[in-house]
Amino acid sequence: MSQAPTLVPVAELVKRNGVTFTGESAEYRHARNALLAEELELRRQIERVAEQRRALPPGPEVKGDYRFIGEHGPVDFAGLFGDKQTLVTYSYMFGPQRERPCPMCTSLLGAWNGEARDIQQRVAFAVIARSPIERLVAFKQERGWRDLPLYSDVNGHFSRDYHAVGDDGSDIPAFNVFTRRDGHVRLFWAGEMGMATADPGQDPRGAPDLMPIWTILDCVPEGRGTDWYPKLDYGS
Repeated sequence: MSQAPTLVPVAELVKRNGVTFTGESAEYRHARNALLAEELELRRQIERVAEQRRALPPGPEVKGDYRFIGEHGPVDFAGLFGDKQTLVTYSYMFGPQRERPCPMCTSLLGAWNGEARDIQQRVAFAVIARSPIERLVAFKQERGWRDLPLYSDVNGHFSRDYHAVGDDGSDIPAFNVFTRRDGHVRLFWAGEMGMATADPGQDPRGAPDLMPIWTILDCVPEGRGTDWYPKLDYGS
């Protein structure tokens, strides 16, 4: 078993950075260096969490009667894997009871559309919703999405078993990862940071945050704010 590399102390990395900007004050540089140290610690924490995630023991086997219709016809759960051994699924809040899909999910998927082909070089990827496939494809065309693989959960079993439907039948976003190893299909990991685990005054979200928009807004002085969320239409 290989040993973890010895990490240079964060304080030393801050010293090595050496970045300054024209006209900055000593007060600004001192505060920025302190923040840089925290950012470096955060990066290392993200790596530690990812390593711990990868080391999870085998998850539960997938046994349900899951049926989907994609843009090219019916497919079973195993078919979502294609020729890959790992499958990433996102449950899109666009059930048949909705007139229009969730703006937040749509914002996320709009960003992922640009990454879909890159993601699928390594793993299979499926966006699953409970609306009929014709409805999903029509919205995909409306948004100009080219590369997102959309699937309709025909009988709703997958959405119910993997926490994408509330007790009242409402949609819930869900991010799940499955593996196919040695003839067994298993849940590897699922996002479990929702309303029940949200911190006071904060949007319920995972960590790292899957939303590129929030990652960018976290870097600006206004922050995320409390009264603005993605919209489906911003007008002309």
